[in-house]
Amino acid sequence: MRETHAHRLAIAALSLAAAGCSPRDTAAPAQRIRMRPLEAPLAPMAAEPFVSALPGDGLALSWLQREADSTTVTLHVAVRDSSGAWSETRDIVHATNLFVNWADFPSVVALADGRLLAHWLQKNGTGKYSYDIRLAASADLGKTWTDAVLPHEAGVAAEHGFVTLLPRADSSADIVFLNGSPAPARPATGASGAAEGHGPPMRLAQAQWRGAGAVAAPTILDERTCDCCQTAAALTDRGPVVLYRDRSEAEQRDISVIRQVDGRWTAPVPLHADGWIIDACPVNGPAIAAQGSRVAAAWFTGAKDTARVQVAFSADAGATFGPPVRIDGGSPAGRVDIELLESGDAVVTWIERTGAGAAEVRARLVSPAQGAEPPLTIAALGPGRGSGFPRMARRRRDIILAWTAPGDTSRIRLAELTVAPR
Repeated sequence: MRETHAHRLAIAALSLAAAGCSPRDTAAPAQRIRMRPLEAPLAPMAAEPFVSALPGDGLALSWLQREADSTTVTLHVAVRDSSGAWSETRDIVHATNLFVNWADFPSVVALADGRLLAHWLQKNGTGKYSYDIRLAASADLGKTWTDAVLPHEAGVAAEHGFVTLLPRADSSADIVFLNGSPAPARPATGASGAAEGHGPPMRLAQAQWRGAGAVAAPTILDERTCDCCQTAAALTDRGPVVLYRDRSEAEQRDISVIRQVDGRWTAPVPLHADGWIIDACPVNGPAIAAQGSRVAAAWFTGAKDTARVQVAFSADAGATFGPPVRIDGGSPAGRVDIELLESGDAVVTWIERTGAGAAEVRARLVSPAQGAEPPLTIAALGPGRGSGFPRMARRRRDIILAWTAPGDTSRIRLAELTVAPR
């Protein structure tokens, strides 16, 4: 059999050589992602951007603006309509006690009734890691905002952050976050309970913003999580799916999945058994996108001493995921985001290290059937904290990407990504 198979391969090779190979036979796959820079109403010293889609092809862009005194910070929002015109910059909160962190950034999303819902972090005491999550809504596209409320117990000097706002069809929204409020006392297990010097272990919590602005008391979804990795959530046709970096007693920190099924939250299960043991927080959370029952997830891992960015797909609303596809260039810093297209393909972004003190924002198209297409370099930047976390939002036919270009005066950049048909 081997000789016969080799003989056939040789004949095929000779036939191709005789016929001549066309460029299509040897050329690399065509790049289907196209990028177009966008203008935005941003001044210097702007960072921590977040973008979200609005009804009718609109876009909301939020960011933090540091004032000249280096203490006062303003959370801004601007709205872009379907014609591409930007509103004036509008203030959500302006204070000297905002908790500003390169990895734990505010967000603004659109609710089903057209209102905007914003979250930010605000200090609640003198401790370095004592801060609350605050929520406010706007019925006039950011011109005015309601009084802020908390999705957790007030007056607790602890960490609360890494929030995901997930709008629902009834104009409510799930608030998924890491809750540092102490858990009720329980018998010692013999394992360390300290959370990397910040206090008690962080817990994964979910609260709900109601239509009138009331917030339901939080439900604890996991009693022990990684301390400073972003959460992610998406709404499928069977309910919400939540991703987060878990934390076992043995310090295994893989990504876990929790779903809400028939009104009840499931127990966490691994997204994929990476087996990453690390006695510290990698500050690298997952990303997720969903349409109907289709789900796409992206995450960073350093398991087996190999940094990787991986993408996996689910066809059953997150109940199970297929094998992961590695999409990085060999030296990723992570900081992933992902959006799912109508075609079923996903666009994933991440930061790739390219040398000492150098990195790039990259994007790549990934298909559940055909794997990853060639990567596209979006921009060069440094790999440090100043470059933050690039964020995406999908509109009907395109994707808007925002990232921070650090330097003497940080600036936020915007680009529109479109994908050509296969």
